[in-house]
Amino acid sequence: MRIPLDELRAKTDGALRFYGYDAEERRVLSEVLLYAQLRGNNQGIIKLIGAGIPRDAASGPIHVEHETALSARLDGSRQHGMLVLNHAVDLALEKAKASGFGIVGSHNTATSTGAIGYFAGRIAAADCIGIVASSSPGSVAFHGSTQALLGTNPIAFGIPSMGGSLVLDMSTSAIARYGVLEAQTAGAELPAGVAIDADGAATRDPSAALQGAILPFGGYKGAALSLIVEVLAGPLVGAACAGMADVSRNWGNLALALAPALLVDGETFLQQVADLAATLRAGTRLPGVEAIQLPGERGDAIRTAVEAEGALEIEDNLWQELCAVAARAG
Repeated sequence: MRIPLDELRAKTDGALRFYGYDAEERRVLSEVLLYAQLRGNNQGIIKLIGAGIPRDAASGPIHVEHETALSARLDGSRQHGMLVLNHAVDLALEKAKASGFGIVGSHNTATSTGAIGYFAGRIAAADCIGIVASSSPGSVAFHGSTQALLGTNPIAFGIPSMGGSLVLDMSTSAIARYGVLEAQTAGAELPAGVAIDADGAATRDPSAALQGAILPFGGYKGAALSLIVEVLAGPLVGAACAGMADVSRNWGNLALALAPALLVDGETFLQQVADLAATLRAGTRLPGVEAIQLPGERGDAIRTAVEAEGALEIEDNLWQELCAVAARAG
């Protein structure tokens, strides 16, 4: 069904109130969730149904454990991952503004950071190159294995440009875990080749996939990249990873911001990235290809169209469940 954006925002805020977040926390969480939802990304309001994202009763203030002029490590104190990563990006940008470079890691969270392209885009909007990575508990099998040991382990890059930022946001798994949950909620099948069941057989059944494992994208190449993200958002930031401590309670994140002016003239860099993008868009197209799109442009186009219309198509079951959660906020 088509839902007016104002109503979607209101229900999202209502669900977050039910889960115990204050006004500023709801603003950040809503922004990240709706960034995804309005771009056709499966890291949106699906997170608010089912078990949802209730505030951890044992959560405390996010605080810096270790800091230098260029770096910091945050203890997320069991706050929501999106709030912690947002704080990490703020601090990385503060350091990049002062020194040209900032790298901030976090640990001690146990919730998804959502569409991390949002955070990479924030860094690019500040005219810095951004790299963001996140880990999570095992739901993905390494290449050649049937055991779910790796997280979906997304990585995102934000590149500033005179022509608008380039943002690559990708899971290193063939499908995000919330993509599996979204298919389960809608009663739909998974795409072929993205998951196996508990016996290691290929499956398109979301429920069977949740009992088995998601596969890495691109075979051994995706598995190798997932391993690298596991290191960057695990041991490097003091978070757990496969074979080391309790991954279910200690997820990690990494945010890096780099000013191009550390290496070249900043304005020249921004213009050259824009020129490169324009050259690629103008390239000879394959038959049937209407336009060559660069990273982030498909989602940008979807969001622009949705905002122009003022309404968004949402799967019926998903919308009804969101409304039910929001209603419980009173």
